[in-house]
Amino acid sequence: MLVVSITGDGVRRFTQLARELGDSKARSIYSRAINDTGAKAATATGRALADQSGLARRVGAKAVKKRIRSTPATLAYEIPVKGGEIRLKYFKARETRKGVSAAPRNQRQVFAGTFMKAGWWPNRVVKGNWNGQVFRRVGNKFQVVKSDVVLPIEATTGNTAATFDRGKDALDVRVTHYLRRLAGGALT
Repeated sequence: MLVVSITGDGVRRFTQLARELGDSKARSIYSRAINDTGAKAATATGRALADQSGLARRVGAKAVKKRIRSTPATLAYEIPVKGGEIRLKYFKARETRKGVSAAPRNQRQVFAGTFMKAGWWPNRVVKGNWNGQVFRRVGNKFQVVKSDVVLPIEATTGNTAATFDRGKDALDVRVTHYLRRLAGGALT
């Protein structure tokens, strides 16, 4: 789980206004600001995750789809990233004579000894029930080939982590916006 700590003068301003306006109302406003910022950060993180891993955007969006929203009691927004080791077929895989060519992390490479079609060259045929999977022969059986891309690990590194950090930095702006609206012009 990724834990984000918010520090700075946004928290100080929140506690000062909380004393003035009442704790429950301020917590409700802070929760609303957290949900706004969290939704934007989750969308941007999903896009960055897809770009970094080499997957389609819809797969990145699906990985961060389940979100745990903030409530006035919790004041926390969680973006759990789900997914295990991704199968090679999702990385724009195509068969060549040497093996299947795919692009995990947007780096195209050939995986020697792998295949997607049946038959002998040059008369290869697509098997409908194989669903575009990439296989490797192991003894008398076929084994589905997976990449080394694991989305929860990818989400905590590189451009995806930086995108999430930029998103959470916008929280102070949203808190200020909602507090100004609540104060009815009393704050500048």
